[in-house]
Amino acid sequence: MRFTIGVCGAILLAVVLWDAFETIILPRRVSRRFRITRLFYRSTWSPWRATAQRLPPARREAFLGFFGPLSLLLLLSLWATGIVLAFGLLQWAAGSAVTVAGAGPGFGSDLYLSGTTFFTLGLGDVVPRTALAKTLTVIESGTGFAFLAIVIGYLPVIYQAFSRREGAIALLDARAGSPPTAGELLWRHRTDPSGEALAELLREWEHWAAEVLESHLSYPALAYFRSQHNNQSWLAALTTILDASALVMVSLDGRCARQAALTFAMARHTAVDLAQVFSTPPSEHLEERLTPAELASLRARLTDGGMRLRDGEGVTRQLADLQRMYEPYVIALARFLSVGLPPWVRKVERPDNWQTSAWDRARRSPGHF
Repeated sequence: MRFTIGVCGAILLAVVLWDAFETIILPRRVSRRFRITRLFYRSTWSPWRATAQRLPPARREAFLGFFGPLSLLLLLSLWATGIVLAFGLLQWAAGSAVTVAGAGPGFGSDLYLSGTTFFTLGLGDVVPRTALAKTLTVIESGTGFAFLAIVIGYLPVIYQAFSRREGAIALLDARAGSPPTAGELLWRHRTDPSGEALAELLREWEHWAAEVLESHLSYPALAYFRSQHNNQSWLAALTTILDASALVMVSLDGRCARQAALTFAMARHTAVDLAQVFSTPPSEHLEERLTPAELASLRARLTDGGMRLRDGEGVTRQLADLQRMYEPYVIALARFLSVGLPPWVRKVERPDNWQTSAWDRARRSPGHF
């Protein structure tokens, strides 16, 4: 019996440590289906998202925003609990060879010794007696110290990656509106006849998409972190860039179109790979994000603004082909992460985020004084 429990403890310890290694240290996507981290997020995100759907819209986004940071803390706690339990089982399998002040040995004492050892408390009221028990205590102490050190370094890395991602999204506010749209992005670059500014913007977002791909493959939990404003998200920004790049590729010539093709390739790569990470297959039932009437209106507006766009059935067909390359993936990701995708064309004229404030809204409200 003790041998069987010892084997179970060793397996549990190996599974937890390997899962923590893959999640924190290994800088690549793990395709293995059975993982503690994958099971944890699958079993917690679905009920959290379902609960959010029952809340009023004003509180829904704030509730969803708690999940990313809270899930990290809960995942770290789950790993720590698994390690403590595994060493407790190993100590019990070794014969509960401990000296307990004021009580007898048993699994409870083994578990208590494991907890105080893992968190390096060193209280001394439970002391291992045999060489095996002492060896397990030393190994757990080193494991706990290494675990805490890695966690201390892990959280800053997560928040640095989040900060870099959100900084670019904040910059998109004045360039593409709130929420961002491809039509608004191109409209605000209508005074750039050479296309240099638009090409430079697309180049910057090519690098942004590459960084999002790398960081979110290494740390998938980042995808659950919401943006500061309810009308912004990393997926909405990525979709806006894909929309704008696709339209530039089929409608413009020259250097700007070439850069748009490079940005489209990188952004589409990001969308497809992250859809694989979260096991969200391409959506078969696509919602029409750009109707023929909206496309005609968008072309007319950009043409009136001075942009020379190619037109015709061939161009429209090419644009539809490009849309089918990425829209099934971003729609599936949006449904899974419970975020809204931006339209191609603004539905309602509204100020950008930088043009508004809580005080402005308060002044307009009747209860302000």
